Amino acid sequence: MKNVISMKKILLVATIIVAFAVPTLFAQAQSEDVNTISFAGSGGYPPFNYITDTGDVIGFDVDVAQAIADRLGKKMEYKTTSWDGIVEGLRAKRYDAILGSMGITPEREELVDFSIPYYYSGPQLIVRKDSAIKDPSDLKSSNSVGLVTGTTFEQDGKKLGVDVKLYEDDTQTLLELINGRVDGVLTDRIVGLNAISKLKGGDKLTLVGSTLRTETMGIAFHEDSDTLREQVNAVLQEMFADGTMKAISAKWFNGEDITVQ
Repeated sequence: MKNVISMKKILLVATIIVAFAVPTLFAQAQSEDVNTISFAGSGGYPPFNYITDTGDVIGFDVDVAQAIADRLGKKMEYKTTSWDGIVEGLRAKRYDAILGSMGITPEREELVDFSIPYYYSGPQLIVRKDSAIKDPSDLKSSNSVGLVTGTTFEQDGKKLGVDVKLYEDDTQTLLELINGRVDGVLTDRIVGLNAISKLKGGDKLTLVGSTLRTETMGIAFHEDSDTLREQVNAVLQEMFADGTMKAISAKWFNGEDITVQ
């Protein structure tokens, strides 16, 4: 009987210890999260966010993310993930926000909340220089155009009435074009200019026509992250006012300011 009572006492003491220890551990985890802000992008969208040969993620988006984190007094973590599932990852709270050149659309606004715009651009068609395609209007239904799955460019491709080929990122689409496996690539104008100047074989490519439309880019937040979104909006406004956004843009785009419309 005494052994039974002793065992009950041991279990009671252990339960009390765990009850006090768990909240302490949870509080420690929370404080660690509070000191870090995590952003996500595809990691395959140069010069906005891409992975170097040494495994570092760099680009315009990454610099903007770092500047925001610095002003919030937080450590910045930039995570790369498949663009096709990036919104699902945000809704599952695997990161605090998407800062990866995401266009603001009514469809996306039903799933996430956006910051104020932080830059403007638009999709443009890229082809090989030896192509007979000199304008999007030259495209036929038999022509294949590569683009990234889950992007707003999918709708543009459908409107052009071409054979759309989907890829995970623009490094893949542009290499397919260079190697002649697709007739064109539809992506952001600035991504195209970067590929032409820096990608191996990029000198074989050219932009044709004009941008199909203007796209407004925002930082996406989980729908219950109003406080963080408001803080980031305030920081962005400071960065616009003091020239930080203009300076980051100039660094990555040969002096061009893409942060103004």
